[in-house]
Amino acid sequence: MRNLSNTVMLAVAAAVLLLSLVSVSHSVPLACEDLLQPLGQPHLRGLEGRRTMVAGSISNLTFMELLRSRDSATAEFSSNGNESSLFFRRSGRSDGNCYYASYNITLEGSSFTLDDINITTTFVHTSCHDCILLKFDVESGKRQHVYLFSKRRQLEEMEIEEFRDQAKCLNIPPPVVMDPTKEVCPEQHTTDHKEDKTEAKSN
Repeated sequence: MRNLSNTVMLAVAAAVLLLSLVSVSHSVPLACEDLLQPLGQPHLRGLEGRRTMVAGSISNLTFMELLRSRDSATAEFSSNGNESSLFFRRSGRSDGNCYYASYNITLEGSSFTLDDINITTTFVHTSCHDCILLKFDVESGKRQHVYLFSKRRQLEEMEIEEFRDQAKCLNIPPPVVMDPTKEVCPEQHTTDHKEDKTEAKSN
C-alpha cells in the first residue's frame, strides 16, 4: 500500500513539473510578443518634440561598431498641417561633425516608410513615458535597427532593462547606451531632405 502511495505521489510530482516546464516554455514567446507589440497609430501630440537617442541596437555587428562611435543622435516629429502626415527630422553627431536628414512622412497605422532609402519604420511599445521606440527594417527586414529616443538624456535602469529585453527578443546584440554628457547637434528646421551620411552608412 505504501509503495502504491509513493508511486502515485511521484507521478503527481512529475506531472506538476511537466506542467511548470510547459508553462515556462510558453511564457517566453508571450512576453516577447507583448514587448514587441506595435503601437496603434500614434497621436501627433504624443509624438511632437525633439528627443535624444538614449540607446540603440543593430542586427549587423559592423553597423553596431558605427553606432558605438557616434556621439549622439536625435529624432523629431512635427506637424505639417495634416493629421496623418508629419515632418520627421533626424540628426547624428560623430567626430564633432553633425549630419541631418529630413523627411515628409505619412503614418500608416503604427508604421511609416522612407521610400527613397527603402526603410520601413515601426513605432513599438515602450513603458517609458516620454520615449519613442523606433524599429527600422532596412531592405525588407534584411537588417534591423532599434532605437530608443527620450526627452531625457538618461533613463532609469528599469527602462533601459526593458529595452535590453526587447533587443534580446529580436535576437540582436545588447544595446549601446549613449553617453548623456556628449553634445547633441543644434536644431536645424528645414523641410528639404538632407542626407544624414551616418545614417546612409548605418541605417
